[in-house]
Amino acid sequence: MTLKLLTEVSPQELLGALAELQNQVLGYVKSMSLRQVFLEVIIVDKGRIFRGLRSLIDVGGGNGAGTQVIAKAFPRIKCTVMDLPHVVGQAAGDDNLSFVAGDMFESIPSADAVLLKNILHDWGHDDCVKILQRCKEAIPARNAGGKVIIIDMVRGSANGDKKISEMEAIQNLFTMYITGVERDEIEWKRIFSDAGFSDDYKILPVLGPYSVIEIYP
Repeated sequence: MTLKLLTEVSPQELLGALAELQNQVLGYVKSMSLRQVFLEVIIVDKGRIFRGLRSLIDVGGGNGAGTQVIAKAFPRIKCTVMDLPHVVGQAAGDDNLSFVAGDMFESIPSADAVLLKNILHDWGHDDCVKILQRCKEAIPARNAGGKVIIIDMVRGSANGDKKISEMEAIQNLFTMYITGVERDEIEWKRIFSDAGFSDDYKILPVLGPYSVIEIYP
């Protein structure tokens, strides 16, 4: 299948092609959850983003598999997973990891930093602005260490690798087909600005089209 024909194929074929390329790029981690993989790569390559934090809220963090990676690597950070009641209702925490039920459109518990892993691409511009406004309310000023850490796809950040670029193109098409939104830096910047964040953000490419974005109040 060539990229120029992707718009003519079925969703099933798109999904199959995506899975094939992801297996080629991420084959060595077949036995691990992708959330854990991304977090471990980030901790190794970009671990400084968590240094100095005393508390972290992982919004939409599900069962906490990814958050546990952070809590283990940085035991001084008090990590909390926030998700819908039916998601965290049976979750068991420990000294460094707790769970709280909530709605990210209503309010987010206070913390030094808020983490959004693969959350914002599921929402349109206005909803992303609302989510980030709630995040901004939850964190302290920048000079007190406040920030939001976003792990998501940034279109055009694949650093020239052909296979990764192909994976990014297929991921973009498939995500758009199922109503997800993939954004380039200009689109992200507009969201940050509309939510009231500083234009002094950082985009750090990590794995293929995925990047870590740090934004500040």
